[in-house]
Amino acid sequence: MSRARLNGIEINYDVAGSGPLVVLVMGSGSPGRVWKTHQVPALTAAGYTVVTFDNRGIAPSSECGEGFVLDDLVADTAALIEHLGGMRARVVGTSMGARVTQELALARPDLVSHAVMMATYGRASAMQKALSRGERDLYDAGITLPDSYRAAITAMNNFSPATLRDDTAIGDWLAVLEYSGGAPSAGKRAQIGLEMRAGSERLTAYRRISAKAMVVGFADDRLIPVHLSREVAQSIPGARYEEVSDAGHFGYLERPDVVNSLLVDFLR
Repeated sequence: MSRARLNGIEINYDVAGSGPLVVLVMGSGSPGRVWKTHQVPALTAAGYTVVTFDNRGIAPSSECGEGFVLDDLVADTAALIEHLGGMRARVVGTSMGARVTQELALARPDLVSHAVMMATYGRASAMQKALSRGERDLYDAGITLPDSYRAAITAMNNFSPATLRDDTAIGDWLAVLEYSGGAPSAGKRAQIGLEMRAGSERLTAYRRISAKAMVVGFADDRLIPVHLSREVAQSIPGARYEEVSDAGHFGYLERPDVVNSLLVDFLR
């Protein structure tokens, strides 16, 4: 891993492979290394230089527990691309990282040739706002859930019924989630706050995105239902929309072969 001081903070990043640049932007509460399980091997094998990084809020990047806004994450991603040479990049994001990707494509078309947004939205629903408010209030109340319960709730919210029915598969995932969750932190709390402030409608603005774009919805996503992702695709001129069946919010982990095939095909 490497460190760069960008926008007055430390960004922890990693580079793998060789070829055209692909930057992977992770969702809220998770480190960039999550991409290494499936997407980094597939993309490096396809002939790309792949960059993963920890968004501000996730150590060892600066946690910035005092708070930040989505535009800060957009600026961090732009600064990292410039730090790596400033060439136009293929940018792929999921969930919060997808929102960073679409805002980056809008604000800095000089840096984005292709934009892929998985599990994204351009307007926050009432349910999304309520869930984010509840997560924020849970943290502010100083409540730490037992690892076993947090893992079970995370699995219920993020995996499809197909995976939840598979006792072997979900058993493995529960073990991973229980082991890797980590304690709540001020940086993760700040990322939850981004969801709280995401109530403004952005679909109209996305009509100005000029990068080649693909939106991927996960058919069984409870956190970001596919109709919200479809709206983003309909707003971006010429955008491609794909929907992955038997996949929840963690669809890039749950159906990696399908997701990786879509990525390689589109980015090529």
